[in-house]
Amino acid sequence: MLTTVAAVVAGLIGAGIIVIGARAFWAPQAAAGFGIPGTQTGDPTFQAWLSVKAVRDIASGLFIFILLIGATPQLLGWFMLAATGIPAGDALIVRRNNGPKAAAYGVHGATAAVMLVVSVLLLVA
Repeated sequence: MLTTVAAVVAGLIGAGIIVIGARAFWAPQAAAGFGIPGTQTGDPTFQAWLSVKAVRDIASGLFIFILLIGATPQLLGWFMLAATGIPAGDALIVRRNNGPKAAAYGVHGATAAVMLVVSVLLLVA
């Protein structure tokens, strides 16, 4: 039962990160909510870097779906554990750049915590 719940949550995380990646293409100004103050979303250089991040977000979400479909819960768990470093790193970047604590901890930190729980549930399955 817990494995199923963890797999569903992993799928929701995968879908969410795909949406975040796609949104960076159709609404780059939404990236200002990432948590880094003073982000110039209209700057072409920033938009180019945001496109790079968007492609990686979409690919990360697709990796989760590939593992959901074709791998064991443990392999998905290892992937989710490794991927927990992404939102944890994002939280550190936001804080290092004097971003709001709410974005660092409430968005990125909470995502990392959920991913950590999901990975543990999948690994003990």
